[in-house]
Amino acid sequence: MKKLIIIILFFARIAFAQSSFKNVIDLTYSFDEQTIFWPTEEGFKLQVQFNGTTEKGYHYSANKFSTAEHGGTHLDAPIHFYEGHSSIDEIPIEKLIGNGIVIDISSKAEANKDYQLMKVDLIDWEKSNGRIPDNSIIIIKTGLGKYWPDRVKYMGTDERGAQAVAKLHFPGLHYSAAQWLIDERRLKAVGIESPSIDYGQSTHFETHVVCGKNNVPVFENVANVDQLPVKGFTIIALPMKIKGGSGGPLRIIAVVD
Repeated sequence: MKKLIIIILFFARIAFAQSSFKNVIDLTYSFDEQTIFWPTEEGFKLQVQFNGTTEKGYHYSANKFSTAEHGGTHLDAPIHFYEGHSSIDEIPIEKLIGNGIVIDISSKAEANKDYQLMKVDLIDWEKSNGRIPDNSIIIIKTGLGKYWPDRVKYMGTDERGAQAVAKLHFPGLHYSAAQWLIDERRLKAVGIESPSIDYGQSTHFETHVVCGKNNVPVFENVANVDQLPVKGFTIIALPMKIKGGSGGPLRIIAVVD
């Protein structure tokens, strides 16, 4: 009897796992030559070292790549904008896994490319969906994902270099709303469907500073946000573990309940 119960539990666990994986949404853009980076960065480069059949008759493929820390779907570590705080390898795993919710500002961002999510947007969300659970990971839906990888439509310009930064236009999270989430809802982490958590015309990056000061990891260029429900999912966001890094490429997924 005991053996039968063990067998039943084993197959139940397999069935549960298979069912769970059917509800996984990949929130990550592939890295390639089209990947969007900040105008001052070179971008992602992949160099083929060998791809073919060896002299011994077996197939072999190997490449090398180079990339800035901040580009494509990536994580900003607290140290990125706050001295002495966690680098990417020092972020506790529990900060990168948790209950997820989506705050949708896409209609406002469509009307105003430089829109910033405000506290009123959070209050409105709670009126419709209930209190934002403490220690949640918030994903901000801006609607920009439909433009990826068109740099002009996604970030306002396809120009490169320091002079292009002033021409950036995309929505973000206002620092006061970020501080409210931290103080009142114990924000665990925050992600956004845009190139930066600060809006395109920011010059002092106050939201980055607020998040960094409070050890809140930031996910930028989050993909497929339109596939997420408003709530009822778990975020798993695992970056490349670069010792001392201020950020790095991120593989982020959502497991829908």
